[in-house]
Amino acid sequence: MTDAVKVGFVPFSAAPGAVLVIFCGEGPEFGPATRKALGPTLSLVMGAAETSQFKGKSGSALDILAPQGLKAKRLVVIGAGKTAELKDYEFLKLGGALAGKLTAKTSAVTVIAELPKGSMDADQAAAVAAGIRLRAYKFDRYKTKKKEGEETALRASVSIAVGDPAAARRAFAAGSHVVDGVITARDLVNEPPNVLFPVEFARRAGQLRKLGVQVDVLDVAAMKKLGMGALLGVAQGSTQPGRTVIMRWNGGKRGDQPLAFIGKGVCFDTGGISIKPAGSMEDMKGDMGGAACVVGLMQALAARKAKVNVVGAIGVVENMPDGNAQRPGDIVTSMSGQTIEIINTDAEGRLVLADVLWYVAKKFKPKFMIDLATLTGAILVALGTEHAGLFSNNDELAERLIKAGLATGERVWRMPLGPEYDKQIDSQFADMKNTGTRHGGSITAAQFLQRFVDGTPWAHLDIAGTAMGAPKTEINQSWGAGFGVRLLDQLVAEHYESKR
Repeated sequence: MTDAVKVGFVPFSAAPGAVLVIFCGEGPEFGPATRKALGPTLSLVMGAAETSQFKGKSGSALDILAPQGLKAKRLVVIGAGKTAELKDYEFLKLGGALAGKLTAKTSAVTVIAELPKGSMDADQAAAVAAGIRLRAYKFDRYKTKKKEGEETALRASVSIAVGDPAAARRAFAAGSHVVDGVITARDLVNEPPNVLFPVEFARRAGQLRKLGVQVDVLDVAAMKKLGMGALLGVAQGSTQPGRTVIMRWNGGKRGDQPLAFIGKGVCFDTGGISIKPAGSMEDMKGDMGGAACVVGLMQALAARKAKVNVVGAIGVVENMPDGNAQRPGDIVTSMSGQTIEIINTDAEGRLVLADVLWYVAKKFKPKFMIDLATLTGAILVALGTEHAGLFSNNDELAERLIKAGLATGERVWRMPLGPEYDKQIDSQFADMKNTGTRHGGSITAAQFLQRFVDGTPWAHLDIAGTAMGAPKTEINQSWGAGFGVRLLDQLVAEHYESKR
């Protein structure tokens, strides 16, 4: 992983670096500080814009080398579109768009954080800075050689000129912790499975102790004692033992019910005895995207000293086709006491979550539980890669998640639940079976999980289409997206954090 971009905030009067980046509205239209910085060069910019038919539309860019009249060696104009309609998330995208125009050889960059009506406010400028860092992320730690012409990671010092630099620094300080959490989640998803196996995953989660997070790790003996037969049934086919990791951040009032976030952490998923096809099986190193998000979220909340009590819980296992692996037809007993007939060993994530959900519901009695899992290919069929699937037994929680998704750009779409779908997972031999028919597969998976929440307000996010391998965006060029960290931090900050 590389995150070598250094971002600072300066007044508009600061001298520009080797690269000057400015923003414009449609027209193109420029703000007063931008026009002053350009001086006579403004006419050159307008002429270049006319020649190249640059109108300042959102995401467009105009690149001018050796601009006459400027000390900067390069001028980049980023279109912001109709600036009166910009949402908070779009300032992240502007930062990502400008970072995408910088090269690995770029050293000193000055960005004039201004729109046609004047300076961006502190939060907007901080969002631009966060977008730069998110776009600059590159996972390249295992590269020993670079091919000629291969893109290398951005390493630059970026000075963002804004009306109130001190306020922007304060806003960025809090937001940078969330960016760090996203980067941690991306790193975990991108790691190869021979490096990030369950015990190592638990060890990395344990590093959150440095931030004041209480971390407890349940080994196989502890999970057997608790009766976590569903999770252990998945893990038994691997030489790598499974783990359950419980992380607690107590930033709220003593005695307040915690919020709970639960992540599926299948460090590698072969499908087990119901083995997957060989094609693209290497992507199954990312089947722990839900657990990665929970670790990244806990890091973000603890680092920014969130005034809330939170439990993060992850079940981490490998699903392998060993001679000791569970078989289709096996019946396992979950921690809840409910029995599960194994129909397909590739429907393993719900088995892991079943025991962790029950453990958290019973032990911590949280205000709500939200689980995240790269759970079903069916959600890709339904929603593609633009939305995560949202299932919930609580309308208020679902609505808040939807709004947080719109605010952050990590969008979710609510899917149905209902007793009619339970018929597909009823078993003639056990209390339930772990998969239904091919129809409504993401829904029946959620129905299965709902049987283990013990009446707790709950939401399930199926992130199979958004956590890994999703199309590149202005703020993510990585295979592992770190999806969910910003979404859930927004949810906590807006609705559940104490204002004391």
